[in-house]
Parts: sequence; structure tokens; C-alpha cells
Amino acid sequence: MEYYIIDMSTYPRQAHFAYFNAMPDPYVGVTVDVEVGLMLEVCRKERWPFFLSFLYCAGRAANAVSELRQRIQEGSIIEFDACDTSHTVLRDDGTYSYCRLDCMKPFDQFLPEAKWRHEAAKAQVNLDDGEDSIGLLFLSCVPWLHYTGLRQPVPTPADSNPRITWGKYMTEHGRTTMPVTLLANHALVDGIHIGAFYDRLREELNRFVEGRP
Repeated sequence: MEYYIIDMSTYPRQAHFAYFNAMPDPYVGVTVDVEVGLMLEVCRKERWPFFLSFLYCAGRAANAVSELRQRIQEGSIIEFDACDTSHTVLRDDGTYSYCRLDCMKPFDQFLPEAKWRHEAAKAQVNLDDGEDSIGLLFLSCVPWLHYTGLRQPVPTPADSNPRITWGKYMTEHGRTTMPVTLLANHALVDGIHIGAFYDRLREELNRFVEGRP
């Protein structure tokens, strides 16, 4: 994955970066109920797996926000041209492994590859994201719960990979919604950027429903 180093002399968030980067727990996150009813209908009609279809939209939405493609490396900020996703895959024994995907491909190319990579990941025996994991978006799902909040494990010292998680969808009063959580490093990401992610996610879901994924 290609990246460039951001020039800190012209970076508008110098003070914000220094302030939050000095914290032992610099993460900021939010959970939002996202409407997915129309997307579910499309997936059922086309017999597309909902999980991989939503992952595709979420990964593209994150890539559309430049701050979610930024990472902290040796005290500097780098920005990737695009970030692959790494998602959790449930194994038959109840544990999980990781699967890496390129969600920036056209959907008709993405889905066949995503299906076989997802299945192949079930046979993996380690939890290795690869040597270049710094450029990944970490995605996971809690399909057993329609939750209202989620606390995610994070390393010490802090990393700068955004984490996107979603739960069980539920239909109530004619609306089908699903909780979607974004967790990011506040040294790079503010509330305005989190809001931009959810705006882009809604746009990607609309594109999917309109037949232009």
C-alpha cells in the first residue's frame, strides 16, 4: 500500500495531534444505528451475502475519509492512498481468524474473491495481519447482539488503525437498523471526521441499493 508523509509544518491539527498523541488511551468512538432494510432486500434478491456486502460499503466509506487513512509512524503522520480491510472470520471451533480484502475494487470483482478468501481464512491457525498491518482497517461483527454501546480492546502503546464493528440488525416500527461502531485515534480523527464516515456510509449503502456498488 502506497503512502506519503504529511508535512507537519502545514498540518492544521498540529496542536491536537500533540495533545492526544501524548495520552495512553487516545481513542474516540461512537455507535450509530444505521438503516439497512433496503440493502437487506437487495442482498436477498441477488443472493449476495449481507456480511460481505456491508463490509464492502463500510470499507469504502472509511477510505473516503482521508483522516481514516492516516496512521502514526515513528512520531510522524503518514496517509495511505487506500486501505485494505482485515475482518474477523468465525471458525468452526468458535475461535476466529483474520481475512484481508480490497474493498476498492468494483463489487463484481470484490465479491467472488471475498467469498473464497473468507472461507480460506477459516483454516488459518494464527492471528497474523501481515507485516504491513499499519495500513489496514480493522473490521468485525457481533451478529448475536443489537447493542447500544461497545467497548473494544486496544493495544498499549496505542495504535492508529480505525476499528469498525457492527451488530445484529433488528426490525422495529417498520425500520430495520443495525448498530455500527467506529473507534479511531483522536490524535488523527475528530468528531467531524467520524460524522463524515457515517455520511459516506449512508451514501455507499444508497449506491448499493440503487445498483451501482
